[in-house]
Amino acid sequence: MRALPLDHPGTAVHTSPGAFLWWMARGQWKTLLGGMLFGIIWMSCQAVMPAVIGRAIDRGVAAKDGSALLAYAGLMLGIGLLQAVTGIMRHRFAVTNWLTAAYRTVQLVGRQAIHLGGTLPRKVSTGEVVAIGTNDLSHLGQVMDVSARFAGAVVSFLLVAVILLTTSVPLGLVVLIGVPSLMLLIGPLLRPLNRRTAHQRHLMGELSNTASDIVSGLRVLRGIGGEQVFHDRYVRESQTTRRAGVQVARLQSVLDALQVFLPGVFVVVVVWLGARYAARGQITPGDLVAFYGYSAFLMIPLRTATEYANKLIRARVAAARVCRVMALTPDHLDPADPAPLPPTGAELADRRTGLRVRPGIVTALVSDQPDEAAALADRLGLCAPEADDDVTLGGVPLTAMRREDVRRRIVVSDTGAMLFSGRLDRVLDPTGGRNGAVASALATASTSDILDALPEGLETRVAEKGRSFSGGQRQRLVLARVLAADPEVLVLVEPTSAVDAHTEARIAAGLRGHRSGRTTVVVSSSPLMLDAVDSVAFLSEGRVVATGSHAALLETVPAYRAVVTREAESAEVSTAGAPS
Repeated sequence: MRALPLDHPGTAVHTSPGAFLWWMARGQWKTLLGGMLFGIIWMSCQAVMPAVIGRAIDRGVAAKDGSALLAYAGLMLGIGLLQAVTGIMRHRFAVTNWLTAAYRTVQLVGRQAIHLGGTLPRKVSTGEVVAIGTNDLSHLGQVMDVSARFAGAVVSFLLVAVILLTTSVPLGLVVLIGVPSLMLLIGPLLRPLNRRTAHQRHLMGELSNTASDIVSGLRVLRGIGGEQVFHDRYVRESQTTRRAGVQVARLQSVLDALQVFLPGVFVVVVVWLGARYAARGQITPGDLVAFYGYSAFLMIPLRTATEYANKLIRARVAAARVCRVMALTPDHLDPADPAPLPPTGAELADRRTGLRVRPGIVTALVSDQPDEAAALADRLGLCAPEADDDVTLGGVPLTAMRREDVRRRIVVSDTGAMLFSGRLDRVLDPTGGRNGAVASALATASTSDILDALPEGLETRVAEKGRSFSGGQRQRLVLARVLAADPEVLVLVEPTSAVDAHTEARIAAGLRGHRSGRTTVVVSSSPLMLDAVDSVAFLSEGRVVATGSHAALLETVPAYRAVVTREAESAEVSTAGAPS
């Protein structure tokens, strides 16, 4: 048995769904072979039981031989015990195979999400990724689960055919020819089932994405009265998905019916032929009883074979979705020959805008176009979709450095940052080794009121996306998390946009001391924040047109004064409500 999750899921082969499934099978070949071995023994025990019963009737009951009857009864007991033990082991291996495939899929997609970073939400919807973690991994696990029983079905079918051939050549040929013929009759249904399943899977991903958008934007929708509009949209999409599911179910129901009907017809034929041979004296009464037993047993391998085909179709659809995610590449790839890393405390600069961030101080970035400032913040951390050599650290372009090195030295915390679920102390410090840094960061982010309201303090469980906290509380906890990480260069985008003026003033006052000696860039036009930083850079039409202190720029740059004054008026309106 394997310890899960795996230390490393491996490097997936994702050129096609079939190649991906084969790669997964090779990665857990030991447990797959173990499951198949026990599956073969388990089903073979069932296959030989009718033959043993037939021999017991002929040589024990019909011949009135008590010792022979007792011997065959003991043999049946032994076969039954072996079947029970191997059935238990087969099930254990089947569960292990299911869990291994599921965990491996989650680990692969999780690692790919980390590898892609900000590229992921730009190239694939949230609903698509969620659907992989909820539906697709189940289908991938099921095809690994059923493989053991399918191997047993194939071997037991061949075993029964051999037994029948030794008893009656015509009956053996009927089995050998009839079973593949039944599979060919079911085959034409598999292609349309595959197509309809893929379409339904696509609609389910779109529906999950719509639901995610509605939940994340519920407060905004309530504010503009758009709840009913999006409710109606979700109803329409869910009904479309339901109709697609009904189309899949209709075809699936036909397939399920054929799984019962066709083997049933086949069994009737085998029993009828066996009865005729018994009536003619060509087979013994024990053989006839064995034929009845085989007629019941043959239902199992036939249905297992069709079940395997059905689950393989669903697994291929799921694998195609995983392959599409795995085939995505980051916006920025590591250079083949990375440049030497600049020394600690190097200057961060952007040639396109003319921005130069002096090391070791807190610099504010103000723009007459807020979107331009946010885009520049992304570029400063190599998070923008386009790649360029304009941003440098110590004169070295970020694109010439490995992404891992850039992420370790420069951290960008924007307005889209969110909290993960789990214990609050682990959310703020995933490494678990920065207790002092976390306490200091919480104080700087002015979170004492949040912690006081939590009965379990830092051991409180954080709900998904931190939905148990208000917008202002989430923003302060996100700020505390990034401050606790203490990167060499920290870029904060509107870190206090959701808090009241009093809280913002406390955060602004503590930020410069907390980041003393470390380079910090704050994208904000809030006068409270600007008044507390060391330097301000003002962007107009995409270029830095002025730098200096907040007070000096207010006096000398009218455009800067207009932007900041407008922000001050907005802040006065926002403070009319309760603190966040």
